[in-house]
Order: sequence, then C-alpha cells, then structure tokens
Amino acid sequence: MSQKTPTTLPIAPAVYDYVNEEITRDQLVKSIQFLEREVFLLKRMQESIPSKSIKRHQFLLMGMKHG
Repeated sequence: MSQKTPTTLPIAPAVYDYVNEEITRDQLVKSIQFLEREVFLLKRMQESIPSKSIKRHQFLLMGMKHG
C-alpha cells in the first residue's frame, strides 16, 4: 500500500481569505477521497481472502474419494 503521511490543517486566519478557503476545501476533499479508496481496497481484500480459501477447499474436496 501507499506510504501514509500525516497532514495537518492550516490555522485559520483572522481575515477571511477565499483562496485559502478553496485550498483547504480541496485538501479535505482529496483526503476524504483517499480514505474512501483505502477503505474500498481493504474491504475488497477482506472479501477475496475467504473467497480464495473456499475455492481452494472445494478444489481439494473434488479430489477426495467418497465411499
């Protein structure tokens, strides 16, 4: 997975700055999208591990002699 680095939010200035507001909003949106992607990948990984395990078990059972 990618390297995780902490990101701190800038301290709000006393006077409203439109450009700073846009940059902060953009950083927040990108951070949330990154987290959503990480959660999606983790969920997919967790779902694929049992699936592979079940397929392996079924394959091994096919070779067993019954009776």
